[in-house]
Amino acid sequence: MKEIEKSWIEKGYRFFAYEGPRGLKVERLSKEVGKHKSSFYHLFADLEIFLERVLTFHLHQAKIVAAKESNSKNEKELIKVILEHKLDLLFNRQLRIHRENPDFENCFNLTNQISIPAILPIWKRVIGLSENNSLAQMVLMLSLEIFYLQITDETLNESWLEEYFASIRNMVLQLKQ
Repeated sequence: MKEIEKSWIEKGYRFFAYEGPRGLKVERLSKEVGKHKSSFYHLFADLEIFLERVLTFHLHQAKIVAAKESNSKNEKELIKVILEHKLDLLFNRQLRIHRENPDFENCFNLTNQISIPAILPIWKRVIGLSENNSLAQMVLMLSLEIFYLQITDETLNESWLEEYFASIRNMVLQLKQ
């Protein structure tokens, strides 16, 4: 991303994370960035190209998050990473919600391809399924669906995440019996 595009893309990323695609309006972006609409069109030509850049930025962010998740040693460290990247997770939630758009579905799937292998080792330890990789991955996939259905800016906090992980652990315990 070019430096001149950075403020536009970061604002668009935030708007999309909180409001989905309907939050991306050129007039609103230009007002928030403090530049004329003509500057937007000079840089991106149209909203479709801009959105492509925002999705590319999200994939870049997904790689950063995945690297941090893979370095997490325990649940507390994982929660810290999740909260540090709350905006990225809210963005991914919007991709999931609006995945009828092929570009959003593709980006959501690519994000999962990046993040799932990175989080799986710590996930297995957090939920108590270190001995069964395939079951841990299935539980992760189901848990991610639940996660994205439940998170909001308000609910995505430390206590909610602790309860979420505890409920997944409890489910795994019940399955093991």
